Amino acid sequence: MASLIEVRDMLALQGRMEAVQLSARLHTPQALIDAMLSRLEAMGKVVKISEDPDGCLSGSCKSCPEGKACLREWWALR
Repeated sequence: MASLIEVRDMLALQGRMEAVQLSARLHTPQALIDAMLSRLEAMGKVVKISEDPDGCLSGSCKSCPEGKACLREWWALR
């Protein structure tokens, strides 16, 4: 299991990562990584970076039946 410090250090080394990538690299369940990222965000240590829906390559995100499920979210140090 990873700690908050390990999550922070991984983001420092990689620049920005998705929660799924952090989970795989740190061998930690996704739910725990999500909770850690939320805590680090509340502490002002990390920031969530979301893709702009207007930047959708196909241009059909607004009418997509998946409800913008293809949009990615990254995390980076503040």
